[in-house]
Amino acid sequence: MEGGYTGPMPACHIALYPGSFDPMTFGHLDVIERGRRLFDELIVAVGRNPGKDPLFTLDERVEMARALVDDVVKRMPGDAPVTVRAFGGLTVDFARSVGATVLLRGIRNLSDLQYEVQQAVTNREVAGLETAFIVAGQSFAYTSSSLIRQIAAMGADLSSLSAMVPPLVVEQLRRKKAENHPALVSLQNPIVEG
Repeated sequence: MEGGYTGPMPACHIALYPGSFDPMTFGHLDVIERGRRLFDELIVAVGRNPGKDPLFTLDERVEMARALVDDVVKRMPGDAPVTVRAFGGLTVDFARSVGATVLLRGIRNLSDLQYEVQQAVTNREVAGLETAFIVAGQSFAYTSSSLIRQIAAMGADLSSLSAMVPPLVVEQLRRKKAENHPALVSLQNPIVEG
């Protein structure tokens, strides 16, 4: 074997599904449901990204993710267990700390694939972590958290989001909109260069 990780194969395959989940969408939940059928255990890792100004706090994102994952587990009790955890720092360091052997990633389109393959190669070479890709279902191919935030910021009726996010998320988006959250206000007033 040339280069890369050569350690022993673990008896239990723990997958780590990292993301900011700001907010969690039906696409994210689809990856979680399908990942539970592939691995012995799944950890949904809600991360802090210092380069992003989140709409929801880390605690809010973790709380929403736990509630939504609990619903998935109740609907599909026979699949692998799932836990939701917050983390900061490098994903590979957190993966090592929880014993994960693979990173789980959702792919919506070719742009995602190009970026994710580059990350996967780096994670394998640096940390010995493989990456498993789940291709988004057709109905989730164009849904992203950033699109959800834009619609929430600019839309008058947030009920249109019910095709993309669970009711809990729509409710929390309404709350943030009513509070005039700065992340939504900034999307309503884009910077115009002249």
